[in-house]
Amino acid sequence: MTRTFTCIICPNGCEITAQYEGTRVDAIEGATCPKGADYVRQELTDPRRNIATSILVEGGELPLVSVRLDKPIPKKDIFRVMEAINQLKVTAPTVIGQVVLPDVCGLGANVIITKNVAAL
Repeated sequence: MTRTFTCIICPNGCEITAQYEGTRVDAIEGATCPKGADYVRQELTDPRRNIATSILVEGGELPLVSVRLDKPIPKKDIFRVMEAINQLKVTAPTVIGQVVLPDVCGLGANVIITKNVAAL
């Protein structure tokens, strides 16, 4: 089987073609760096994604604060993780790097704050 990917790892955006059968990768062409080949292998065997979103802040100068995962999770778990994140609410002040949900859904990734929000 053959599939074409656009690499998202660096700004080059290489068009990479992979020949594979199931999770066995037979050939990869078009990657201008090793990261592109690694990206395609992961997409074919264990696709992962990171999540960036926002949550409510009580008593802050802003009503929302941005959050993200500190490492990618399996693509199949995105909706389950978003359900957990959507339940979150924090009280100001917030600090960049603050963990607001450790080990989300038992996947080993933490939800962390990416913006300082001062209290009113």
